[in-house]
Amino acid sequence: MNDKAATRKELFRTAKALGVDVPAKATKRELLAALGDGSADTHRDDARDSEETDAGGRVSARDDSDASHHADGRPRVASQMDAFRRLAAARSDGGVTPSPRVLTGNDRRIHVRQTIREDHQLRIARHNEEAFEKFDKLAGSRFSFFRGTALLFYRDMVGDDAWMPTVLAAGDVHPENFGVMPNADNVPIFGIDDYDEVFYAPFTWDLKRGATGFLIAADEIGGYGKSKRRKIARAFVRGYADQVRVYAADNTEEAADLRRDNAPKLIADLFDEATSGGRAAWLTKKCYNENKTGFKASKKLVPITSRRDEFQELIDRYVAESGITVPPRAGAMQVKDVAERRGQGTASLGLVRYYVMIEGPLTDASDDLLLELKQARRSALEGLVPSSEHVVDGNADRVVHGQRVQLVSGDTFYGSIKHRGISFLVRERSWFRDDIDLEDLSFGQWRDYARICGEVLAQAHALSDEAGLLDHDVEPDIVDAMGVTELFVDDIVRYAEEADKRCRRDHDAFRDDHELGAFRRIDLVYR
Repeated sequence: MNDKAATRKELFRTAKALGVDVPAKATKRELLAALGDGSADTHRDDARDSEETDAGGRVSARDDSDASHHADGRPRVASQMDAFRRLAAARSDGGVTPSPRVLTGNDRRIHVRQTIREDHQLRIARHNEEAFEKFDKLAGSRFSFFRGTALLFYRDMVGDDAWMPTVLAAGDVHPENFGVMPNADNVPIFGIDDYDEVFYAPFTWDLKRGATGFLIAADEIGGYGKSKRRKIARAFVRGYADQVRVYAADNTEEAADLRRDNAPKLIADLFDEATSGGRAAWLTKKCYNENKTGFKASKKLVPITSRRDEFQELIDRYVAESGITVPPRAGAMQVKDVAERRGQGTASLGLVRYYVMIEGPLTDASDDLLLELKQARRSALEGLVPSSEHVVDGNADRVVHGQRVQLVSGDTFYGSIKHRGISFLVRERSWFRDDIDLEDLSFGQWRDYARICGEVLAQAHALSDEAGLLDHDVEPDIVDAMGVTELFVDDIVRYAEEADKRCRRDHDAFRDDHELGAFRRIDLVYR
């Protein structure tokens, strides 16, 4: 969709609903500028698009729960956040209250539409081109749809499993969110590589999303029938259950990182593939301009060299505020170049992302490193999980907390910083960062991979009481809560199978709505 698709009247109404101060006679160009044209410079801190962070770092709803319009009569942006918080509390307290997953037919289609619109309010209002590209991507693939609609998935789970042990949940578990990444010593390790949705929640929430993700991916990417897909999902849950019992018995989770020397063959092969080229070759192929003085210009990389001094100040501030120990391979943390990174990810399409090139100690442009600054948002789980005493304020700070808890010796550059009102996650974009190619796996390898991912998730949960906020040994509680292993595995897989069918229907409804232009506007509440 391009900017011309919206009328001046629609833009004016949207600006007023979002609380953007614009004159009554503003031109269409002025309205687009006020809303932001989708460029990185105009983004505000995007706390799940429909909420904003207050001065104390906590997230609060943009609109008041007791009014449908502003005091001057302007319509408000529609939000169900407060309603779902109340629903989560009621269900957690044992109230017999239905969740949105019982909706059918047109009611379900409207729910899907409203949830996705709400989850992307600011990006739609600003006519962010990457947001519309995201909707195209979601329409083209059911697995992409699943990946890019975490809020829809978790609203179906609102308040569920309140009696289950709380852990630091990764939040967005699926087959493509595991991979090879650097640890604090720049050594490759394999683990969960996306913590955007991390939140304290019942341990079953990660298992239900993970099992559903494996079912959908094994269908769309693997091409397997119901029986084989079920075996793959069972392998994931069984791998988790078996491994968490090991940690309950021997407390070895802090020393259980997967490295090249202790990884099963499937993951060892991934390590070999990820580290086969070398940093210099990777930089030349992916990043450098022809003179190796900075970033090349491409569809994915847009150099903004004129802002290098601005980002040097930002990196200097980041080092000072985060207290990281700069490794010798980063030299003096001198910013060599900066670029906007576009078109990356699925859920995060349309959010701000920068690559910052840091000059290495050598002068031959063979050892530069990249830092990624990625805009962080409110977790999709917030306001939906059962009430918990464990809360981490802020957006990027929450993500950093998750990484530091679940990866004991993770990326040394991992941290957060605020810049121009946006909460950024900072991490190294390592030359050997890689994930498994699901299309290349045999059925046996799919099962092996699913089991390994389940074991990795068990380690992540077991670490919730080490560096996390839990003050008790959580693994025995998880084992006790699982009860009979085969019954527990069956319960999770049956939930995932229902969620898989629901996702198929939701995707069909989304595609029909997308074709009709449903995601070119946001929902407003009128008088």
